[in-house]
Amino acid sequence: MALFIRQDDERSELQKRISSELQEKARKSAELAEAPDLVEDSQYIKGMKKTTSLAWVWIIIIFIAIGLALWIIATN
Repeated sequence: MALFIRQDDERSELQKRISSELQEKARKSAELAEAPDLVEDSQYIKGMKKTTSLAWVWIIIIFIAIGLALWIIATN
């Protein structure tokens, strides 16, 4: 058995329905993409500070401490 679609119609009902569903899905995803993520307004961000420009100093201090600990362990 075969499904015959009238040739005088430009689009079948299935094609129209699929097209409208895809347009609706694209519209919803566009709305979500434009919405702000509101991370700055989140509750867990309140009371937190941004990293200062001296954060790299703490990283260097940590590496030096780890290096010294490894050196002490290796020499004993």
